[in-house]
Amino acid sequence: MTKRPGRIGSSFEDYLAEQGTLEETSAIAVKRVLAWQLKQAMETRQMSKSAMALAMQTSRSQLDRILDPSNDHIRLDTLTAAANVLGLNLRIELVG
Repeated sequence: MTKRPGRIGSSFEDYLAEQGTLEETSAIAVKRVLAWQLKQAMETRQMSKSAMALAMQTSRSQLDRILDPSNDHIRLDTLTAAANVLGLNLRIELVG
């Protein structure tokens, strides 16, 4: 348990690590954020799902899987393609 100055008890991350769910929870959170960001970018650009799927050269059902916040089994090249269609770059970094 890591205590931080000015805090009582452990952090939420410490709790998840103790429960053995930190990795899974982090992966789900990252996917939810990515799905939200893609949806926001589509709305900003007024791009429909059909137009997005066509631009990605994929099916609408595949795009629905990409935009599904609970589906964390999406390949990086698929996310990169979605970002590129929207004029965005996918950036992944490791932090310690």
